[in-house]
Amino acid sequence: MLKLDQVSKIYKIGAFGSKDLHAVSNVSLEVQDGQIVSLIGESGSGKSTIGRMILHLISISSGRIFYDGADVSRLSGRALKDYYRRVQGVFQDPFSSYNPIFKADRVFKLIHDEYFPELSGAEWGEKVEGTLRSVGLNPEHVLDKFPHQLSGGQLQRFLIARALLLDIRFLVADEIISMLDASTRIDVLNLLADLESRGLSVLFITHDLFLGYYISERAVILYQGCVVEMGSTEKIYANPLHPYTRMLMASVPRLDRKWGEPAEAPNGKPLGPGAGCVYRERCPIAYAGSGCDREQPALSEVESDHSVACFHYTKG
Repeated sequence: MLKLDQVSKIYKIGAFGSKDLHAVSNVSLEVQDGQIVSLIGESGSGKSTIGRMILHLISISSGRIFYDGADVSRLSGRALKDYYRRVQGVFQDPFSSYNPIFKADRVFKLIHDEYFPELSGAEWGEKVEGTLRSVGLNPEHVLDKFPHQLSGGQLQRFLIARALLLDIRFLVADEIISMLDASTRIDVLNLLADLESRGLSVLFITHDLFLGYYISERAVILYQGCVVEMGSTEKIYANPLHPYTRMLMASVPRLDRKWGEPAEAPNGKPLGPGAGCVYRERCPIAYAGSGCDREQPALSEVESDHSVACFHYTKG
């Protein structure tokens, strides 16, 4: 379905663009047909940058992106419009996706005018109503309303419905439930699971490991633009290998441990700034001479469908 092959994004920063900021570094991942893959990491790890590169909202610096085997790294014009018929995104803040002076269902009119001008008003209205019902919305309750008259969950479903009107096959879901209340979150997650069962593929971008565990079959852990762990969600959650993954899991509040109490004692002495592994400054097991201070480790398969980028793990 969709594949990233050694994709990087570098921004020029500083006076006259004299310095490079590596937002994403040589990321490779795949999302198969009818599969949800979670892309997990803290703020600033490069998750949204990857989503925006897939959606061609920003360009890639190097590497390639494939969709159904075709290189779609640098589409433009008609080819990009055709790509958007099959690949769409929904983002974190549903309110920012609407112009408050227009009614919310104007997003459907824009799709009609751009992609389905041949459909009559009645035909289009029937298509819209059917799509709204498929995402759990009653057309009578939500159509002809301004954004402020609808809840965040309803607006987010509106955006998912907008994407489905194009008969898409791949959805980038970028932190789509982080601004919703708890009861609405589970509804949107269950909607994504239902869409997956109907053949939709989803890249689910989140900072919450346990949301990833709930929704996805596979997980990709990202730190400072680098993939540090990847594989079956079950295996990663049952046996997290990378120190960063373990730290993320330990950061979730638990009833049997007081706030601020460490989940585990460090086993080594963290290394200071310099070349080497991107996690070296925070890692409790990194030490000079292990390779941690020399280069970024490559992903290595430790067990079937479970890989980690850490010098302290080798296959077998």
